Amino acid sequence: MKRASRQPLFEVRHSPIHGYGVFALRRIRKGTTVTEYLGDRVSHEEADSRYEDKHPNDNHTFLFTVDSKTVIDGGVGGNDARYINHGCDPNCESTTQNKRIYVEAIRTIQPGEELAYDYQIERDPDDPPDVDIIFACRCGAAKCRGSMLVAPKKPRKTTGAKAAAAKTAKKPVKKTKKKSRAAGRDTRRAVARRAPARKTQSGRQWSGAAARRTHAANRRGAAR
Repeated sequence: MKRASRQPLFEVRHSPIHGYGVFALRRIRKGTTVTEYLGDRVSHEEADSRYEDKHPNDNHTFLFTVDSKTVIDGGVGGNDARYINHGCDPNCESTTQNKRIYVEAIRTIQPGEELAYDYQIERDPDDPPDVDIIFACRCGAAKCRGSMLVAPKKPRKTTGAKAAAAKTAKKPVKKTKKKSRAAGRDTRRAVARRAPARKTQSGRQWSGAAARRTHAANRRGAAR
């Protein structure tokens, strides 16, 4: 029993999901803190500048959002936690405690089983049309959503009184022959273009991309 307890919890080796992965060397009980996600702690602006030359089709990310001010770059001074792959039906999840990220088992994990958690990478308005292909998931779960990104929000259906009001509001407006004084002028505001921020894994459901607005809920997410 003493020998078993001294054996490491996991090891890094090639994964059938993607590249390297983390695999249990012994039974890991539900609720066990498996490891901490370590790396260089930087601002969102610094995280963006470090990877501004990264190819847009590259889906590798060692960036982990802690909060609206801090990102952990697991690619600099990181540990084996950065090799834990994404999974749509994960056996682990990340937790945030005192601005530190930990990976915790959410069910009992058997020896030889690969560790995984849901990256919960957020979607952004300026994402390319093929963003789900770029961040495709290959976890093989029965209910795999096919993407490491959070599922897109479904539009709400209006029923009853709201539906009737919506139909009334959609009645065509009669056109008038009188021209507006602004006719012929381009009154649209110029929109400043900026480089897309790097995608990051989500710790406390903050923005999934560095240098983005903060997000609401207080859940758990993670890294590759």
